[in-house]
Amino acid sequence: MLFGRAKKPTLTPPAGLGREDIATESSICTGETLMGFRDPKTGRLLQAVVVRTPQDREKFYLDYGFVPKK
Repeated sequence: MLFGRAKKPTLTPPAGLGREDIATESSICTGETLMGFRDPKTGRLLQAVVVRTPQDREKFYLDYGFVPKK
């Protein structure tokens, strides 16, 4: 494509995880909120990103090709 912006590719969730595995964690010290995929075996948050606004949460869902929760 010569003109305009190229469309950003959709990210891939960790193997075996999907929309139902998306979870958030908040720090009780700093209040920072992370959003990612919760591994049901280990309980760890995978591919976590910091979210500060509702738009950040929506972007996370859209980046992985999921419809945002309302």
